[in-house]
Formats: sequence, structure tokens, C-alpha cells
Amino acid sequence: MSAPPPEPPTPAPPPRPGLRHQVAARWARRYALGRLPFWLLTRAAFLLALCAVLFATNGMLLGWADAYDVLIGITSPAEADSQWAAWPLSVVGWAAIPAFVGGTVGYLVTVQIQAHQSRDFDAVMDELRALIQPPPGPGDDA
Repeated sequence: MSAPPPEPPTPAPPPRPGLRHQVAARWARRYALGRLPFWLLTRAAFLLALCAVLFATNGMLLGWADAYDVLIGITSPAEADSQWAAWPLSVVGWAAIPAFVGGTVGYLVTVQIQAHQSRDFDAVMDELRALIQPPPGPGDDA
């Protein structure tokens, strides 16, 4: 009797993607996010990083309490010891942070408006026409 034929070798599993490919795939998934998380991750991240760097720089130069006071406008940057660092922090606190808050609120309001506008115009009109029709009387056969 003859021996059975040898089984073919099982193929090796494909190698795991490298770190570069994993990061690229994760970064590409940002398009699947909603509008607000996408905006926060792509557009607002630069603004938040700039604010954090300026605040940390001023915190180390002026002290954390004085940096906070300059950021929110309690103390003038002209009164600070390191004016070259205090002025950009003051501008960020005066303009960039309100812009960030306004942009975030704008995206949230847009989401709410779009949720209410998603109904078909004809369906809304049919519903309104049904509301203005008088109810059928007792002798009406419809």
C-alpha cells in the first residue's frame, strides 16, 4: 500500500502592520468621526496646543497665578516681568479662547439645527394640512 500524500504546508499569517501603518490607519479613521470631534481633533488641536505652550511658558517665567491673571485679563501684560511672553498669552486669552469656545458652540448648534431639518418638506406639509382639517362630524362617513 502506498503512503498518503503529505499535507501542504499551512501558509504563515501575514505580518502585523508596522507602527507607521497603524498610526496612518488610526489617523485615516478621523474622517469617520462626527463634525465636532473631527474639528476638535484636526482644527482646534493646534489652537489648544498653542494656548498650552504659551500658558506653560508664562507659568514658568511669571508664576502660575500671574500667568492665569494675564490669560484672563485681570493683569495687564504691560505690568508683567516678561512682557515678550505675556503679550502673546494676553492675545490668546482675549481672542483665541473665545474663538475656540464660539467654534465649539457653533458646531453643537449646527448639529441640533440639522437634526431638526432632517424631515422631508412634503411630510411636514402633509402633517400641517392634516392639523388644519376639521375633525369628521358624527354624520360624516369617510
